[in-house]
This record gives sequence, C-alpha cells and structure tokens, in this order.
Amino acid sequence: MFHWLWVVMIGVVIGAIAKLVMPGKDPGGIIITALLGIAGSVAATLIGHAVGWYGAGESAGFIMSVLGAILLLVIYRLLKRRSATH
Repeated sequence: MFHWLWVVMIGVVIGAIAKLVMPGKDPGGIIITALLGIAGSVAATLIGHAVGWYGAGESAGFIMSVLGAILLLVIYRLLKRRSATH
C-alpha cells in the first residue's frame, strides 16, 4: 500500500514540475497532475526500454519522468489545438 502512496506523491511532484516548465492552460487539479506525472514516468520508461537506455526491471528516473510528462503535455496541446481548428 505504501508503494502506491509513494507513486502518487511522486506523480504529483513530477506533474507539477512539468506544468511549471510548460505554463499554459491545462486541465486539472491535483488528481490530473498526479496522473500526468505517473503517465509521464510510464511513457519515459517505455521509451527508454525501446531505445535501450534501461534494462529489464529498470524504470525511468526523476528527470526522464519529468521529460515524459512534458512530452505528454505537448501531445495534449497539439491534439487540443487540432480539434479546436476543426
């Protein structure tokens, strides 16, 4: 149980840093921010495994998790902009 609490707490921090680095109008409160941070970490881990940066059982570190969350924010904004123009 403490593992999941730790995941959520780190997710909030990672998501908040990503939102600070990329200011703008994004959805959400603390839950969306935590989900953004968790998803950023998962995305960074998957990309890292695909590229060969991480071995089996390794996950992305803090900085790569923030970069993953920023990548997800960029994708979100591109999709939002695209849907607004149609």
